[in-house]
Amino acid sequence: MATTWLKALHTGTNSIDYVLNATKTDSGHLIDSYECNPLTAQAEFLLSKQLYSQVSGRDRGKHSVTAYHMRMSFKHGEVTAKEALHLGMELAKRWTKGKHQFIAASHINTKNPHTHIIFNSVNLDCERKFNDFKRSAIALRRVSDRICLEHGLSVIEKPALSQGYNRDEYLGEKKPLTVREQLKQLIDKSITTCNDFKGFIANLEACAVEIKHGKQLAFKIPASKKFCRMDTLGENYSIDSINKRISNKHNLLLDIQTRIQKRYKDNPESDLKDISKTLLFLKDRNVTTYELLTEKVNVAVDTFGNHNGRRKVIEGRMAELDSLLKHIAAYAKTVDIFRTYKEGGFSNRFYSVHKAEINAHREAKKAFLALGLERLPSADSLRKEYISLDAERKTLSRGYKPERDEMIAFLRAKDITDNFLFEPERRIGKTHEREEL
Repeated sequence: MATTWLKALHTGTNSIDYVLNATKTDSGHLIDSYECNPLTAQAEFLLSKQLYSQVSGRDRGKHSVTAYHMRMSFKHGEVTAKEALHLGMELAKRWTKGKHQFIAASHINTKNPHTHIIFNSVNLDCERKFNDFKRSAIALRRVSDRICLEHGLSVIEKPALSQGYNRDEYLGEKKPLTVREQLKQLIDKSITTCNDFKGFIANLEACAVEIKHGKQLAFKIPASKKFCRMDTLGENYSIDSINKRISNKHNLLLDIQTRIQKRYKDNPESDLKDISKTLLFLKDRNVTTYELLTEKVNVAVDTFGNHNGRRKVIEGRMAELDSLLKHIAAYAKTVDIFRTYKEGGFSNRFYSVHKAEINAHREAKKAFLALGLERLPSADSLRKEYISLDAERKTLSRGYKPERDEMIAFLRAKDITDNFLFEPERRIGKTHEREEL
């Protein structure tokens, strides 16, 4: 589980000294950098800014952003300080795409390993600056989550959407846990190892938690003198919420994440990029069960297929209407000439003079017969139908690419999920079949 935040550093601000603090970085052994020297990084960043100002002519003075400060924090016990530094470097390289200088330092002054990263706002060529776009913290979190998943680490289920995060809530640093927080931890732990509410209660009792049954359940941990009612612990700790958490405990997302962690533990060289990206995709779409994933795939395929099929029908009918309107116009223009030709006994001399009109008239009549028209529809009604169909076609065409992309995304997500969850079993099954044969 990693939390991240991004903060702009304006001219005159120096956070580098804090980041490189020797007592926090094991006498400097937990410091790394990219395309710069940590000891001179501040001067290098300022020089880049001056060169950028000369090239672009842009300089906001004290309001200019010289660098950006990121922090990547990990759950207690999941990574070592060295691993935290390695992951922080990977985050910085992916986030800056290798186009900006940066320094990284892993701090060991708290029980939770965390890495500070400061990257130059100006790129290596001194021609462009980093664009701190809207909701960049969310994008940074997604990159961080992918890195954690690829390395077999957990991620936060419902992170804050602001630029920062609630450090105490996520990490529990500095402040000692209150009785309520200790009780919540015991409840959370009990949920992870039970199959139903009865088992949940049994797990709490095994941890020496006293339980009082009444209108509301109440719990008392060994460190407390008073009972704490369940309905006072928060929305996530009501009976309904706990039952839901128990039932969802083995959902698709948790199953994939658990298997990712096991796969990485068994083989750290495993390529987990595709399944990590797929897991984040499923999280974003709130696809929590395999059945729901299958349903989403079917809906996406049906939606694209139906709309694309309808669009082709419309285009076919519009082509038919266009041809029919041309034939009606030609028929109207040539009807008098053809009547004269007919009444004159189909004179060769008359035909030679009006060959084009007579042939156009005949083509129009042939088209009407092919369509089985007993009487010609009005041109106005055909034009209205054409306009209506064209409007529907344009609407369907606007949805073509997003619906196709949605279908491809879900098909790919299911394919990757199936390969990750079931392919080894399928290969084993096929091997057994061959042996039996």
